[in-house]
Amino acid sequence: MSIDQVYHSSFIDDDSITKACGCPLLPLKTHIKGPAPASDPDIVDEAITFFRANVFFKNFHVKIPADKLLIYLTSYINIALRRLEGCRTLAVGTKAIIELGLEKVPVPGEPGFPFPGLFTLPLSQEEAELLRNYLKQIREETSGRLLNCAYRANGFPNKWWLAFAKRKFMNIVIL
Repeated sequence: MSIDQVYHSSFIDDDSITKACGCPLLPLKTHIKGPAPASDPDIVDEAITFFRANVFFKNFHVKIPADKLLIYLTSYINIALRRLEGCRTLAVGTKAIIELGLEKVPVPGEPGFPFPGLFTLPLSQEEAELLRNYLKQIREETSGRLLNCAYRANGFPNKWWLAFAKRKFMNIVIL
């Protein structure tokens, strides 16, 4: 018998939350333009808070739709930390994160989407673009907040965060 010790999202499954490809478009506290409604607290806070514990798990049982987004963000944080790993100052790290943010965001069914089967395939081009825009917005918000964790106030790397760049979440390596 295995006990599921992974941290799950606290956001409840609510029929009023818009979904795209089975992904709940949860509210964010952000100034970045996009389709997410405003709210505080948000899924980005959860993903960053739970990252250092969840990254050790090879399995993640999805209990609620918000867990799918938590899996996606945990993987994204892992990718971002890999990009920051060699950046010795906040300025260089910020440039690396901006470059990551400029990359095309794949959606289910497109090459490069990290979790086939996690979200459903889009039923229309509009649904695909809605999800793409939401994922782009949530990635940008996560990147900005992650910089505050990965670098200390003096602009130098926080080894207690960047050490997690070497971890493989769910045994997946995405570069």
